Amino acid sequence: MGLEKVDTHERVLVKALLDSGAIGLFMSKKLAVRESFQLSKLERPIKVRNMDGTENSRRSIIYEV
Repeated sequence: MGLEKVDTHERVLVKALLDSGAIGLFMSKKLAVRESFQLSKLERPIKVRNMDGTENSRRSIIYEV
């Protein structure tokens, strides 16, 4: 899959898992850092919920690219 950085228009090719049920577009912080995407801390973290509605035990989303 091809991604384009909005600030530099640099194209990055990555492998991706597509989830047609997802409500947004997401990438790992590890990928964002490795590919030098600019991270901005969110004013309010976004809680992640599992399919059954329970809160995910890993973490909230705290950055956007």
